[in-house]
Amino acid sequence: MFGINGLLYIPQYISQAEHHRLLETVDVQPWRTDLARRTQHYGYVYDYRARKVDPSAHLGNLPVWLHPIATQLCTDGLMPAAPDQAIVNEYTSGQGIADHIDCVPCFDDMIVSLSLAAPVVMQLKRQEEQVALLLEPCSLLLLRGEARYRWTHGIPRRRQDRVVDGVLHRQRRVSITFRKVILAS
Repeated sequence: MFGINGLLYIPQYISQAEHHRLLETVDVQPWRTDLARRTQHYGYVYDYRARKVDPSAHLGNLPVWLHPIATQLCTDGLMPAAPDQAIVNEYTSGQGIADHIDCVPCFDDMIVSLSLAAPVVMQLKRQEEQVALLLEPCSLLLLRGEARYRWTHGIPRRRQDRVVDGVLHRQRRVSITFRKVILAS
């Protein structure tokens, strides 16, 4: 899809009712504020500065409220095994995340992100190639293979995005990224 092998975008992966339940649950959880954006870590804490997952940073199993989505990802054949790590990111207008490839030695081949609240445009880049992808609420983005390892993805820090039919003024967006941790022995 979008000319990138290994990229799968599924609009309306969850229902509006499930979207609202998830967002309400996320909003009552404690937030970490050690980055420019607010985050929540489940399963394992990912150390952004060291770019690693330390086995001692295991927080326990994913919370019960994330189980239905984690199970659905496996049932739908999108992940071969249930994820054991999730990060919730909150982006307010003007916030973003630098272009990156998720830590290769830390996580397996599947990176799955569920979008909540407002839409946003994500940029995927490889050398001179660039693809803009509108991530809508309730949608799921899966990166594996070439999309995971050869393309960076990021959300530029800006207050609006250009879309086919005009300008999208950014509002609060929340994402839940699911991964399977690879622990160094």
